[in-house]
Amino acid sequence: MSRAPRADRRSPEAPVANAAFGRQPAPPRPVRPLAAPARTLHMVGNAHLDPVWLWPWQEGYQEARATFWSAIHRMDEYPDFVFTCDQVVLLSWVEESDPELFERIRRRVAEGRWQMVGGWWVEPDCNLPMGESFVRQGLYGQRYLKEKLGVIATVGMNADPFGHNGMLPQILRGQGMDSYCFLRPGPHENSLDATAFWWESPDGSRVLGYRIPFEYCSAPGDVAGQADKALGTLDRDLGDVMVFYGVGNHGGGPTRANIDSIHRYDRMGTFGAMTMSSPRRYFDELAARLGADGLEDLPVWRTDLQLHAAGCYSAHSGIKLWQRRAQAAVLNAERWAAVGALAFGLDYPREDLGRAWKQILFNQFHDVLPGSAIEPAYEDARDQLGEAVAISKRIITRTHNVIARQVEIPLEDGTQPVLVFNPHPWRVVTAVELQYGSQPQGIHVVDGDGGLVLSQRVQSVATTNDQGRHATVLEADVPPLGFRLYRLRPGAAPWGAVRTGRPPGVLRASETVLENDLLRVEVDPGTGWLTSLLDKRSGVDLLAGAAGPHTQVCQDPTDTWGHHVVSYAWPGDEMRTVRVLLRESGPLRARLRVEREWGRSTMVEELVLGHADDYLEVQVTIDWREQAHLLKMRFPVGITDPTATYEIPFGSTTRPVDAGEHPGQSWVDVTGEVQGRRAGLAVVNDAKHGYDVSPASAEASASIGITALRSPVYSWHDPRALDPDGIYSFQDQGIQRFRYRLVPHDGDWRTAGLSRRAAELGSPVRAMLESFHPGPLPDRQSYASDGGGAVMVTAVKGSEDVPDGAAADLVVRAVETTGSPTRARIELPLVGRVVEADLGPSQIRTFRLPADGGPMVEVDLVEWPLAETPAAPADVLPLAPAVEGVESTGPTPDDSDAPNPAELEARDAEGRDGS
Repeated sequence: MSRAPRADRRSPEAPVANAAFGRQPAPPRPVRPLAAPARTLHMVGNAHLDPVWLWPWQEGYQEARATFWSAIHRMDEYPDFVFTCDQVVLLSWVEESDPELFERIRRRVAEGRWQMVGGWWVEPDCNLPMGESFVRQGLYGQRYLKEKLGVIATVGMNADPFGHNGMLPQILRGQGMDSYCFLRPGPHENSLDATAFWWESPDGSRVLGYRIPFEYCSAPGDVAGQADKALGTLDRDLGDVMVFYGVGNHGGGPTRANIDSIHRYDRMGTFGAMTMSSPRRYFDELAARLGADGLEDLPVWRTDLQLHAAGCYSAHSGIKLWQRRAQAAVLNAERWAAVGALAFGLDYPREDLGRAWKQILFNQFHDVLPGSAIEPAYEDARDQLGEAVAISKRIITRTHNVIARQVEIPLEDGTQPVLVFNPHPWRVVTAVELQYGSQPQGIHVVDGDGGLVLSQRVQSVATTNDQGRHATVLEADVPPLGFRLYRLRPGAAPWGAVRTGRPPGVLRASETVLENDLLRVEVDPGTGWLTSLLDKRSGVDLLAGAAGPHTQVCQDPTDTWGHHVVSYAWPGDEMRTVRVLLRESGPLRARLRVEREWGRSTMVEELVLGHADDYLEVQVTIDWREQAHLLKMRFPVGITDPTATYEIPFGSTTRPVDAGEHPGQSWVDVTGEVQGRRAGLAVVNDAKHGYDVSPASAEASASIGITALRSPVYSWHDPRALDPDGIYSFQDQGIQRFRYRLVPHDGDWRTAGLSRRAAELGSPVRAMLESFHPGPLPDRQSYASDGGGAVMVTAVKGSEDVPDGAAADLVVRAVETTGSPTRARIELPLVGRVVEADLGPSQIRTFRLPADGGPMVEVDLVEWPLAETPAAPADVLPLAPAVEGVESTGPTPDDSDAPNPAELEARDAEGRDGS
């Protein structure tokens, strides 16, 4: 039997269920259930983008554009969506490659939906760059944001770096930021329990810190897992929290699925209220909710935020050395550029210096400088940092030649004038090596007044048939940020010549002893290392009773980052000493060469002691051929009850003597007692950052350790296992060179001038051969001096804000280095001024002195006038200005035709033959 067709019996449209899946209604949202938790999750949409890591920077360049277009499109689709962005370099890439996108971003910034945080050029490693680099991250980042977008970042953010030095709060506040977001270290990696807290620098500066719970990025789909894990990680007492979401690392940002799920869970009330937000909104609402008293009750953290990925302090020795070299070079170039502009009328090369700095800042990114990127990334880094050094050298060489041609150098046949330039704003007395030619009878050295200067012949770097090429080392005494004239005169010094400079001390040297009037160093010919380091000033032998190896080689199975490592103070083999050779022994210095080997690798240490040095310098060359091995250089001491102090950017910090691997800048100090007397030993170096200070054990004395190198596979991340049959590239293969100095002191490292010693080691004085000519300048000149005390001038530069056509103003930055309040006196002959100012413990102050002689202005770290009058205003006093240059002071015809020593010798020979 057939049936008639049935009528349409579809159910009428019913409301969509309040569920996590299926079609969802669009906002406005229904009221949440009363059962929803009484809290708000501020959902921070971001796209953490590593511009270089497992990919080259060129790929990051493209991904920034793709990610930012995605964020703009999500804003078009979701009226409540807010995007949070940091790392200014990404914006600069977009500006130069996609003007349409940049204009869209600019409009969204003005609307308030594109939020800028961080304010720095990149998210750098936050331990290894020097203090001035952290200043420049904000100088270039904040100024770019202000110029291009009309805003600055008021919230600092370094989501991904592996640790954060304790001076950052003062630096952030000086750049206009009052709060700070970060992820690492996590709750399992240090004793900080709070999610929100006050982070305080030694000077008392504070920022409101927030440790991002769980992660800074998320999967591309539902955010429930992100919210669950974040809520499981955070401090429960906090109430409202920030949860970061969005596809990251290789960029991507928030997806439609992310945003739709936030809307669903907000309506369901699963986690409480969920709102599209930003760090700035969160911090403002937190302050309003807690009130002044509640904010004051938050816990206070007063030291570094460490530690995570301890292997990154030593991974890839090359990038560490290149960075140190580039930072020193550009700071040197800034100083001489300021001298050239203000004293000699040169254009201040602001654009060139900015380009150099941006290459340096980019390569401080937290997967480049820590050594955790792929191998090709370091080819780019080498080239980019090489560009920064090349720019700096051109600026320095130009300025030095402009100065040199205006120094009064009277004609003296047969001599070779030499100018020595000191880049540091304090007096430097140091040995200077100089290559020269056309002096077949050898030379002696005099200063501008004709006084004999201590020198000795050394091996030339040239190995040719040209018998005229020689080398000397002379002791130069150069005024602060200035120059001094010397001359090479032919032949040995005349009998009875009047000496100048430091009186020559007694210097004895053999294959087992180096000794001057201040130090006595004894070397074990079997190990090649010290058995005694006697400080004659105090009578304390720093190595009395010390025992333990100087070199330790061990297998290192840890990944590139050193995940899960807390210490590299592992037992290891000593390298075998194969030769000890006395290479130099003269009146100025002695040099003892120690050669070692292990496996296929070699290490040479040349121990150098000057006639009046209060330190022992060691010049190291390593040819490393081991894979997945580690070399720790150890310095056993006879010190009991030791205290360990590490240099950090712009300051210092005390850490436990527990053999833990810690980051540091250029020096580590151990102070305690030696046979009942206070004493200490510091190790200062120019290339390394991974240290430990180990306590005494049954087998060895207390010691300082430097992780000289590690050789893991490039960018190998635990828990991935390496294939036993795989082909991999290992770090730190081949030759590397660095230097360190052993500095004994009387038990107070503050009296040893360690940061200045480090600066001199990393940025030596420069000597240049010159010609004869008249000129207005004297034979020595200083342009800036900080007096060499507790306050150290770290920057002398031209100002960033200068009207078109105007000369650069002078910007000077000073830092208190000992942790105690003091009064500074900064003499600036360059502008005819003296600045006197009080500085608190570890305080940073920056002064701008107009080129036209106008009133001095104290500025922040972005070089904008301080918003508030400082509690301790600085005084400005007049000072006799340095002699300025003139339009032209070329050589006379006789000066330019002066005979050289070889010609004079030939004339003398002709005369003898003719007679």
